Amino acid sequence: MRGVTGRLMLLDTASLYFRAYFGVPDSVKAPDGTPVNAVRGLLDFIDRLVKDHRPAELVACMDADWRPQWRVELIPSYKAHRVAEEHETGPDEEEVPDTLSPQVPVIEAVLDALGIARVGVEGYEADDVIGTFTARAKGPVDIVTGDRDLYQLVDDARGVRVLYPLKGVGTLQLTDEAWLREKYGVDGRGYADLALLRGDPSDGLPGVPGIGEKTAAKLLAEFGDLAGIMAAVDDPKARLTPSQRKRLDEARPYVAVAPTVVRVADDVPLPDVDPTLPRAPRDSARLDELAVRWGLGGSLQRLLLTLEA
Repeated sequence: MRGVTGRLMLLDTASLYFRAYFGVPDSVKAPDGTPVNAVRGLLDFIDRLVKDHRPAELVACMDADWRPQWRVELIPSYKAHRVAEEHETGPDEEEVPDTLSPQVPVIEAVLDALGIARVGVEGYEADDVIGTFTARAKGPVDIVTGDRDLYQLVDDARGVRVLYPLKGVGTLQLTDEAWLREKYGVDGRGYADLALLRGDPSDGLPGVPGIGEKTAAKLLAEFGDLAGIMAAVDDPKARLTPSQRKRLDEARPYVAVAPTVVRVADDVPLPDVDPTLPRAPRDSARLDELAVRWGLGGSLQRLLLTLEA
């Protein structure tokens, strides 16, 4: 491929197909009338990402378990408000729009037929898969996600940045450490501490009551990291207000477990895959069958031409 950058691109696939689903009208349908707006929207996203950023390697990272039990055991409220149905064994079911759920197996089948590496690991979220690929990467990494949690992986020294879609994927916010410092007052490493102190209602993380984003950023600037902040609670000379000291002291049980929940794993047992961006489909016959069955039309053809280019 002309102009390849040598970068590894990691897709937070569910984050992107959710955006595609809500960004592309549900009038986009297969010949039998089944909506395929998420499928076609995701193919358009990948086409644009490959055209604009020319990665050498690309992995579609999947949620094999969107709410891992090991996180729930530490913080029971973790994503609890998004559970559609609990299961004694296996992952809980997430609340997903009725017309999106049937599109996910189609997305997986199309990616597999194209030969785009697709990785999900039992017991882990896509974030953890992304964190592990990033930790193992020998070169620069682009993480494409609509989830700010992954800002914690930004690392200028290693060339790790987050491409955050603002509108489709045509307008991406390129998140590096300079941007993080400007916006939040922390670097990539500090973002996880900021997030757990501040809390995140969308993930069911309570945070430390009374410690909002600005206060968390000030505390991190003053004391360096979460461990430094908690050490300051025990130091009568440390510059904490009585209210901050009291709130942090009362939050010790949460602060003790939250880092394990908030920080993405970097030691997931990844399968052996070839992340090289394919020039031609792995299974042309299967891809043709899927294209006809689901009416993938121009979205698939444009991506195939981009991969060949």
